[in-house]
Amino acid sequence: MLIGELADTVGLPAQTIRFYERQGLLPQPRRQANGYRAYDDTALARVQFIRNAQAAGLTLVEIGSIVELRDNGHRPCTHVTNVLRTKLDAVHARQAELAALEHELEHLVARSNDLDPADCTDTDICHILTRGSGPGPGHRAADTSRPTSYGNSPPK
Repeated sequence: MLIGELADTVGLPAQTIRFYERQGLLPQPRRQANGYRAYDDTALARVQFIRNAQAAGLTLVEIGSIVELRDNGHRPCTHVTNVLRTKLDAVHARQAELAALEHELEHLVARSNDLDPADCTDTDICHILTRGSGPGPGHRAADTSRPTSYGNSPPK
């Protein structure tokens, strides 16, 4: 099949198929006499694998490491399991970060309901976010010792 047929079959632009080739995720296809790329069912299966791996959250680098193992004659299942475990651990860590952020945002919204905008001084940009003006009930101090993925790094 030609590149357009492969692209249509997998629902990707032909440019993406070419990109996968340049990245080494797809082997260089056989060329027809006219120079057109000719793909077989192996290429179709490879692109479908790449799409499934991306849907599972794997990066192209991670996918490349799996493909390389397979291309070198190894069964990559153990490696895939390790990559997926690492990915799952990262998801759990991100969920914890998001839960902490959710708690902080809920606190700030509740705090905003207790504060009067007229009490905001010229030195405050907005006293909802000013920690020094006295935390409200249930306030937890933010951890500014490390940057978070949802905000800016603390000043140095």
